[in-house]
Amino acid sequence: MASMLLTSLRSSPLTSVQAAQFGRMSWVSAELTKTSPKSKKTLAKPGVKNIVLVDGVRTPFLQSGTTMLRSYPQAALGAGFSDKTPAHTVTMACISSNQAMTTAVGLIAAGQCDAVVAGGVEFMSDVPIRHSRKMRKTMLSLNKAKTLGARLSLLGSIRLAHLSPELPAVAEFSTAETMGHSADRLAAAFGVSRLEQDEFALRSHTLAKKAQDGGMLSDVISFKVPGRDIVSKDNGIRPATMEQLAKLKPAFIKPHGTVTAANSSFLTDGASAVLIMSEEKALAMGYKPKAYLRDFVYVSQDPKDQLLLGPTYATPKVLEKSGLTLNDIDVFEFHEAFAGQIMANLKAMESDWFAQTYMGRKTKVGAPPMEKFNTWGGSLSLGHPFAATGCRLVTTVAHRLQKEGGQYGLVAACAAGGQGHAMVIEAYPQ
Repeated sequence: MASMLLTSLRSSPLTSVQAAQFGRMSWVSAELTKTSPKSKKTLAKPGVKNIVLVDGVRTPFLQSGTTMLRSYPQAALGAGFSDKTPAHTVTMACISSNQAMTTAVGLIAAGQCDAVVAGGVEFMSDVPIRHSRKMRKTMLSLNKAKTLGARLSLLGSIRLAHLSPELPAVAEFSTAETMGHSADRLAAAFGVSRLEQDEFALRSHTLAKKAQDGGMLSDVISFKVPGRDIVSKDNGIRPATMEQLAKLKPAFIKPHGTVTAANSSFLTDGASAVLIMSEEKALAMGYKPKAYLRDFVYVSQDPKDQLLLGPTYATPKVLEKSGLTLNDIDVFEFHEAFAGQIMANLKAMESDWFAQTYMGRKTKVGAPPMEKFNTWGGSLSLGHPFAATGCRLVTTVAHRLQKEGGQYGLVAACAAGGQGHAMVIEAYPQ
């Protein structure tokens, strides 16, 4: 993946990332059609560098435990970049590559560099598994023991229970609650039904399949898996029927929960990267940028009851920062952690009560129109390698703006810790 950008980036820095009443919402299939170009003001600011997305690529997103089972995640030196290229890692859970990209924007805006490759990689097929806390303590003490007697005493203290490992879980550190359990509670709090969640999940897979078959997912590059064949497509896109989805049992809150394996994003292996440059440098090197990266915000709220509501809080903040309204946005790309999470956010954004009670606003934010929302599928269907999703969202917005003739796009996502992010992207003149 990185080799496609390597030739022009031999010396450029790199960053990488390892209960009020809410109405039922209906979903309308979005048509992948080009709209008439709109004449709107540009978000360029006097005295501020224009920072552009030159291009973005990703590996196929693959279900963990499948094709990439014998692979290894690589970045910087492992990807073939020069040892003269400085690199560092950032981490922010599901918005890690968003943080990598905005770090790049900051470096370029500050004049520290002209070009940055930002990206993310997640390898859920081989996650670290730790010894138990008691076993770790014993092993560390063994390393410090100075006599044979001390070592034997420590070895003799080991019990069978000490050998039980701490298995990894997608859980919130501050509450120890799994994200799926939290999503189930959030859906219940906003009155999101199982039917609504299954309908949205089916929408995501149907649109992703249509986009894949129509050649829209042009950011996906073929990837040679060591010891295996070349992989060129995401393998989690699986349109089903409502009847098939209805047969699945709750995955987290049993037996009455509404979150299932089908209306949740699946564990995914994958990587993504984007080339970000100052507009001046990009043009000087002969590149044609795809989009301007404009204003962005990060937010944080209660990780217990509002863990997955980042988009609701971040969207109005970034719109206000940009001087835009919801109606100005032509393309929306929200991270789909769970169908229930997406729908809870949309209902929160449509609620005056929620805006007044929790956000300090006089009126509701307003929900994006579905004909502009995730029309090439989303994380539910394409997959969600935690650290790689952000770059996919931004690249998809750039490509959709080109395809549909829009001017402004908005990316939003939630993350562990009650965090959230949103960014406004402006189409580059074609």
